[in-house]
Amino acid sequence: MSATHLHGPVVVIGTGLLGASIGLGLEHRGVPVFLEDTSPTNQAVAVDIGAGRPVAELDANPGVQPELVVVAAPPDVTVDVVARALERWPRAVVVDIASVKGAILAGLRERGADLTRYVGTHPMAGREKSGPVAARGELFTSMPWVVCAPPEADHDAVRLAKSLGADLGGNVIEFDAAEHDEAVALVSHLPQVMSSLLASRLQGTDLRLLALAGNGLRDTTRIAASDPGLWVQILGANAPQVVEHLYGVRDDVERLIRTLEAPAAPGARLDMAQLVSEGNAGVARIPGKHGGPPQAFAWMSILVDDRPGQIARLLTEIGEIGVNLEDLRLDHSSGRNVGMVEISVLPSKHDALVAELEERGWRVLQ
Repeated sequence: MSATHLHGPVVVIGTGLLGASIGLGLEHRGVPVFLEDTSPTNQAVAVDIGAGRPVAELDANPGVQPELVVVAAPPDVTVDVVARALERWPRAVVVDIASVKGAILAGLRERGADLTRYVGTHPMAGREKSGPVAARGELFTSMPWVVCAPPEADHDAVRLAKSLGADLGGNVIEFDAAEHDEAVALVSHLPQVMSSLLASRLQGTDLRLLALAGNGLRDTTRIAASDPGLWVQILGANAPQVVEHLYGVRDDVERLIRTLEAPAAPGARLDMAQLVSEGNAGVARIPGKHGGPPQAFAWMSILVDDRPGQIARLLTEIGEIGVNLEDLRLDHSSGRNVGMVEISVLPSKHDALVAELEERGWRVLQ
């Protein structure tokens, strides 16, 4: 996407993971950034890591107005912070990066805010860690950056919102607020709920039983470690859309329960197979690398000694062979001094890579 890049100054309100990462990314491009946070500690850390300077320095020069204000506040206060920013800087475009858009737009309309200078955005990026110490300037590289402009927004306001995403390396996509909230309910909010529900079943479980856990359990519960306070806000703001998907999940679970209550009944095995096949069909629709079309990759597992430097050596040798990795997972064999590296590559590279790795002494399990 071609866009006129930001010149700044840019004000970032909220210096958590996303706000500080935005500051780092823009400062790296030479865009001057000023930071504000209700937490003096978070703001000081963000300044120390180079995400920008304190907004007080901008306030000390009233002749300079920000080009753009980025509100990176929690969803439950975003409406208040955006409304105040629109009043505080009457010539600036104001965007927010909250993960719900419809409720925020409705709240601003109710307040009579100047929507000609407001654009909702949502970078689909993050980390399991939080706070400015976890910030990375490249956090948004190749990730979707959704722009949800209200009908009232000026062309220049939309242009600046798109430029923000482009300058940070994101793939800019335009949705309206309702489309966005429907989409994230399925691809972001429902996975969080399902992961949390599964992980909650582990409470009080005998640790001896959990010793058998492998990557399947780890993969499906990874995001269950998310911040409860943040997710209360997100789920509450997008409840109608999430509930619709949960109704469908409930129907599927009740169907499976009925089947498993009589697993030898006529048609039961077919129904189990159908359920798993429906999951296969759904997985096949998930976009592939860099947002491209779905693509099947070939997997292999390589055993590595549980010693420092072994994984690094393996990855270096794969690079020397000239094969690009599409995905990588790590696991450890319980009770053994050996680890397992699972990698995926293009199917056309699979057999040659296996042969070359075995030639170099690696133990490959296909």
